[in-house]
Amino acid sequence: MADASPRDPAPAVTRALGILSVLADAEGTPLTLSDLARALDLAKSSTANLTLALEEGGMIQRTAQGYLLGRRTAELGGAFAARFNQVREFYGVCDASPVLRTEVVQITMLEGADTLYLGRHEGRERLGTPLGSRLPAALTASGNALLMPFRDEEITARLAPYEPFPQRTPRSTTTLAEVLKKIRAARARGYAIDAGEGMSGLSGVAVPLEAWTPFDPPLAMGVTLPNEAATPENLARLGEALQEAAQQLTNPFSHRPSSS
Repeated sequence: MADASPRDPAPAVTRALGILSVLADAEGTPLTLSDLARALDLAKSSTANLTLALEEGGMIQRTAQGYLLGRRTAELGGAFAARFNQVREFYGVCDASPVLRTEVVQITMLEGADTLYLGRHEGRERLGTPLGSRLPAALTASGNALLMPFRDEEITARLAPYEPFPQRTPRSTTTLAEVLKKIRAARARGYAIDAGEGMSGLSGVAVPLEAWTPFDPPLAMGVTLPNEAATPENLARLGEALQEAAQQLTNPFSHRPSSS
């Protein structure tokens, strides 16, 4: 059994966090006690004690098939997302838009080389990526939108260690050169497009959001739609609506008028 690092001040906490990470990576598939113990190289007795504590705290839940993440993780994720002004305002802006109110709109942040999904406005269909999920930023419209404000050199430094990128669908971009080409095109048109690269059967269009404060992370908002609905005309219509929404999610006090 692999022990925690001798420098680890709280090995039980580290192992409990490991259980949460393994369950998150399982993407909704229940895992048994044996699965968790094997994944973390722990004794089943130790794993059982940890799962009991996590279950009592609402961080995980036990089903007949195994363990899943619990409701408390969703509450904590919501509390994290609510720190950002744009996330709080996001839902009202979507509801007020004649175009976006009927669409699945998601708000995301950049986490390393990944897109992390923070919030979702439900439209007519239940599409899109579950909250808290991660997808490679190289593949998604939201990820490309998050990278749009960065210089090409900064994008290269961030993504190069992960090349070639995973081919999640037959359309997935796998090279850094292709990603940079997509992002340059996105800058020129004002919004990024994912033509079914991140998830099979789904396309996306997204725009970056300007941070409200210097301490906010890069955020983006985007629409997810079926590939058959991703016509050039529809993507342009959604891209324009997202740009208008992004303007409404800009801090009105972040820009002072220049003195005459």
